[in-house]
Order: sequence, then structure tokens, then C-alpha cells
Amino acid sequence: VGNSCVLICSHKPNMTMATWKINPKVGGPCSLGYRADQNKTDRTNCSESINWKSRPDRDPTLEIRQVGRAHEGRYTCEVVVAEGNFHTSYHLTVLVPPRMTLYCDDQGNPVCEAAAGKPAAQISWVLENNSTPKEEGHDDGTVTVLSKFTAYSTNVTTCIVSHLAGNWSKSIAC
Repeated sequence: VGNSCVLICSHKPNMTMATWKINPKVGGPCSLGYRADQNKTDRTNCSESINWKSRPDRDPTLEIRQVGRAHEGRYTCEVVVAEGNFHTSYHLTVLVPPRMTLYCDDQGNPVCEAAAGKPAAQISWVLENNSTPKEEGHDDGTVTVLSKFTAYSTNVTTCIVSHLAGNWSKSIAC
């Protein structure tokens, strides 16, 4: 989320046409097209964040700026040359990093939370304990994971959140 994404569509010599067909999971399809004989580009229903990375006559690569969850879906590029049509397809999945919090509950137990991540984060503790993380799914496809540290006689406890978008750790004394 928030980064730029570049999807490569291989350039062929003497390309007559290049088309990106985009079918997002949410919302309607959009397309970008380029015709070499008219040196003309066309866009249909695409947001401003989706565009050619540079000039499509030189490179039909697609760039998505400020990637969001709405950009998830199937992206297909078709390049037309005299030898035939060449397709490249991508399935874009957007990672959402969780928000990490670590706090003490009413009984003085450390509680670690990785909120609204996609996919679900993994929670571990520096010292082993017998906690079973609980997951709560949300309507937007994100998942909150909650883990309570239940070992005894420790002063400072460290929680580690592992996710495809990064790793974080925090320490607390309850």
C-alpha cells in the first residue's frame, strides 16, 4: 500500500499495438491502448494513478502510483506485431502492513496486537509462552491478530510481529 508498482510488458520491434486490460477485484474494468500507425494512446475508465511508465511506442510498461487495495486484480498486456500477439498477465495482490500495539491488560499480562494487516501477521515472543494467537477478519480483507503473553516472573517482555511487508518488535514491562 502506498508504493509504486511497475508491470513490465515486453517491447517488440515493429509493434503495431499495445493494450493493457485491467480487471480489478472491486470496481469496473479499465484499459490503456496504443496504436503505432496513428501514434495515439487511449484510456478507458482508468484512474489517474494507472498510466504508461514512459512512452508506449518505446516501452509499453505500466506504472501504478500510490498503490491501494482497489488496485488488486488481474492485469494483462497484449502486444501486436506481424509475427502475432504476445500476452503477459499479472495478478496483483496488495500487502497491507499491520499496526502494532503492545499494552498491559487488567491482570498485568502483556498483550500484543497486529491490527488490520493483509495477509495476517505472525506474532511471537522473545521468551516462549503458551499463548494461542486469536485472529479476527475484517470486511475489507484485512486481519487483526491478538496474542497475550502468559509466562510468569518476567519483568520486560518483547513481542515480535512478522509480516510480508516487514518485521517490528516492541518491549514492555507490566
